[in-house]
This record gives sequence, C-alpha cells and structure tokens, in this order.
Amino acid sequence: MHDNPTSLSSDFEVISLSNPQQAMSLAGTQEANLRWISRSSGASVTLRGQDLYLKGTPQQRQQVRQWLELLKPLWQTGHPVTVIDAEQAFRALSGQEAAAYQQAQAGILARTRKGELIRPKTPRQQEYVRAIRTHDLCFGIGPAGTGKTYLAAVVAITALQNREYERLILTRPAVEAGEKLGFLPGDLVEKVDPYLRPLYDALFEFIDPAKLPQLMEQGVIEVAPLAYMRGRTLSNAFIILDEAQNTTPEQMKMALTRLGFRSRMVVTGDLTQTDLGKHRMSGLAAAERILTGVEGVAFCYFDQRDVVRHPLVQRIVDAYARYEGQS
Repeated sequence: MHDNPTSLSSDFEVISLSNPQQAMSLAGTQEANLRWISRSSGASVTLRGQDLYLKGTPQQRQQVRQWLELLKPLWQTGHPVTVIDAEQAFRALSGQEAAAYQQAQAGILARTRKGELIRPKTPRQQEYVRAIRTHDLCFGIGPAGTGKTYLAAVVAITALQNREYERLILTRPAVEAGEKLGFLPGDLVEKVDPYLRPLYDALFEFIDPAKLPQLMEQGVIEVAPLAYMRGRTLSNAFIILDEAQNTTPEQMKMALTRLGFRSRMVVTGDLTQTDLGKHRMSGLAAAERILTGVEGVAFCYFDQRDVVRHPLVQRIVDAYARYEGQS
C-alpha cells in the first residue's frame, strides 16, 4: 500500500496495493471484506485491479485506511483475510484497542499442516496465550467461539512438538445436553468420541490423522473422559480440561489435584452453558471462587467481542445475552 494515496477529489481517493495477490487477499472471497467495511464505515470501497477506490467523507476514508493498516500483516504477505479478521480489526478500532490488536497480529503461534499461520485474533486471546505460557494452571472462561479450547490446543501441540512435555492429555466430563452415555450405541471409545470431537479437530490441523493412532498407542497423546483421570498423577504433561462448566465441584478438585511435576493445565468452559441441571453448582464456578488470587493460577475471561467463528455466531451470542439480561 502506497504511503500517499492519490486524492482525486475531496471525497474520493485511490490506494494502490503492491500486487494482485495482496488485493485478492484483502478483498476476501467474492470481495466480502470490502462489502463489509463499506457497510461498517459508511464509505464506498471498491477494487479495480490492485487499486482500492475509496469514496466518502475524510473521516470515513481515514477509518478505512486505519482498518487497512491493522490488517496489513495479513494481506501484505498474501495471507487470506476472512470476514472475521475484518470484523475484529474494525472492532479494535472502535474500541480504541488498535495497538493491542496490532501486537496480537504480530504474534505467530504456529503453522498448520496446510501452511496456514495461527495468530491470536483479539487482544484477550493474546493475553490468554501469554497466561497459558507463564502459569502452571490457567482458566479460560467465556462464550462459544472465542478460541478457548483451540488456542490451548495450539499452544499444547507446539510445546509437545518442541519436546517441552512428554505427552498431551485432552479430557472432558462426559456430561451432555439431555442424553446419557449409556443410551448411546458402541463401546467406550465410540461413546466418548462425539464429546471429544472438538479436541480431535484441533489436533488434525497439526498432526496427520494417519499418525494420531500411533501417538495415542504410545501414550504421547491421550484423549479420555474425565472419570479416567481419577487416582492418577500426571507428570511432564500438558493437560487440557475442556467443557469444565459440566464438572461438579468434586470432579474439578479431583482434576486439578492430578497435576504433577513439570506439568501444565488449561481449564476451559462457559459458565452460561452448563448441562448439570438446576440446583447443581458447576465445578468451574466453584474453582473461580476458590482459586482467584492463588499464586500460579491465571483466570482469563472472554466475551462477545472475542467470538471468532462465523459472524452469525457473534450475533447469536449477542442476542442471547440481551434476552437473558431481560429475563
């Protein structure tokens, strides 16, 4: 992007990008990003070749230029820019978090098997990654789609590949909405697998699915229901306890006290999505009350601004938050 856009009139200017690949990256699929920023800023933003045509007030065009600058680490290298990236950058501008957003984008966590770069997408995601790396026990609490489990898995797999830990343990309580495991067909592995699927999905981005069974047979990666953690001491391991809002206080205490020497644990959950039933306290809520302020323990909180799934998920979370606030 040229430092000095060509101004054609008081409400119109052209910004030239360096090559067509950058232009395609920034514009997104079927120019969805440009349509989104046009709606959000009020300016008209169109692409001709590798030139961006901006039409609007000086303030609107300045907002678009700031948005372009925040996304520069992505489109400058030809990295695909999604509508989610576009929204997060604009939200950072609106919330005066531009500096924190830029810092987050500069931190590359890992590269997937397909060569895609994984970065924190929001300032709170960056704080979460930092907390995971600097605390033996870290809690990630917030709504669906904020990257709690995925980012923990990325940090864990990277640490495993760097031989910082001997094994990776992924676990969830086998509690689900409206069903019991006993009513599902199949053996234990087949019964548990649907509840651990999100953890598998994160693994498959970095590990060849064909190699995963061998790693599991060797004990390098273990995926199991929380009940199987009882009575064990987990040393030299990176442990992720997912869906922790569905633990009881007793289960949570059991899980946390499994932590052995040279081990690290990340606990993730959404306190608004518990399936324990009414009048049963969540182990995650109890841990929050009991462990806040304890040395070596970090609590990281996410909200609707950190939702990085499909844009519709953001609107769904917002709508439910408004509804629940009225009831």
